[in-house]
Amino acid sequence: MCFALYAASRAVTNTYRPLLEPLGLTYPQYLVLMVLWEHGDTSVKDLGAALMLDSGTLSPLLKRLEGAALINRRRNVDDERSVLVSLTDKGSRLRGKASQIPMTLAATTGMPPHELSTLRDTLVALTAAVATSETNTIDAPPRGAATPRRGPA
Repeated sequence: MCFALYAASRAVTNTYRPLLEPLGLTYPQYLVLMVLWEHGDTSVKDLGAALMLDSGTLSPLLKRLEGAALINRRRNVDDERSVLVSLTDKGSRLRGKASQIPMTLAATTGMPPHELSTLRDTLVALTAAVATSETNTIDAPPRGAATPRRGPA
């Protein structure tokens, strides 16, 4: 299962590359814009949660998008600790140029729409199950605990 997921992820990401290149976007940047196109102004915290990205990964993405004049970041006036991300006019206009990407990608799979929908639902369920599972962490000895010796002393 692991290799199949890895290979599928790489294949899909590589398929996006030539579709996004004319827009000047990487796949992770496209995902950020998709959240903003669908939900409007979003806090950095909520954006990270939606994309399952930590702030160390998300911050450089946002910086590049801001440098390309596609988004703005500003402190939330109601909560100075929170930063809101919003689309610029340029970022909003890019939605129209990107509108055919999902259909183009779906067509490249050769799979009928109902199979793609089932696959998406299965992957969402798998992600949720793995994210909440207690078995997705490796049991490690407590900090400072003696580790077993290997081989002769």
